[in-house]
Amino acid sequence: MTDQVNTPRSVERIITGQAVMDGAGVKINRVLTQTLQRRLDPFLMLDNFGSDKANDYIAGFPSHPHRGFETVTYMIEGRMRHKDSAGNEGLLTNGGVQWMTAGRGVIHSEMPEQEDGVMEGFQLWLNLPAKDKMRAPWYRDFNGADVPVFETAAGAKVKVIAGRSHGVDGAVQREVTEPLYIDVDLPAGATFNQQLPEGHNAFVFTYRGSVTIDGKAVASGRMAILANTAGSDGVTITAGEASRFILIAGQPLNEPIAQYGPFVMNTQAELHAAVDDFRAGKLGEEAQV
Repeated sequence: MTDQVNTPRSVERIITGQAVMDGAGVKINRVLTQTLQRRLDPFLMLDNFGSDKANDYIAGFPSHPHRGFETVTYMIEGRMRHKDSAGNEGLLTNGGVQWMTAGRGVIHSEMPEQEDGVMEGFQLWLNLPAKDKMRAPWYRDFNGADVPVFETAAGAKVKVIAGRSHGVDGAVQREVTEPLYIDVDLPAGATFNQQLPEGHNAFVFTYRGSVTIDGKAVASGRMAILANTAGSDGVTITAGEASRFILIAGQPLNEPIAQYGPFVMNTQAELHAAVDDFRAGKLGEEAQV
């Protein structure tokens, strides 16, 4: 099935990420920052990490808490081991995805299981609606082979992490936020179309080559926020050279966002409760695998 787009979205603006240090000193390109949370609701953060220098990633992300949202870790290349407060453990490898719903609370660590070579991938934070913020924690690891892949007639190779693209269902589906998360490998000169609901916020991040959206170039390492144009039904993306990009979209929650580090709730009172629970050792119940 081909996603036909008749009225494509334009690019509202191009974003250059911020170089930050996170975890125990891992170098990260933070593309979706806190200042964009309202504009790109329901998405809270997008980090892009990538280096062949072990010192940039070897320290990893020692034990830390989360409450009130979901994390989606997509490992393009490398090995990362997850452990959490419930005793769950998994190894994320090339092409794999970990989807974790922190819900009412989980404490976990993400540590590289390699001492050299390339470590590259993304971590996306997806907000939970107020009614689900205190649900039971959950997570699942998907090996690269578990993530659906298809190829278009134009030669685009598409991995469907979440949502639906060209009739192919992704590894994960979510009600309320209805996230779409795809990774597209597009040959030089080829075009890719993706239907998008008019009300969904959407963005494209190019991490190889350069693509063009409605006449605007989006170079490697840049994010294009797609305009919420009335009457638009999707996006059309053309590769000026062999390129790879992720396209992410979702239904905004339109709820208050109260964030303190790894806790994302709706009110300051809920944030204070999260911090108090963490300090009292009450955060980090058993996750359901």
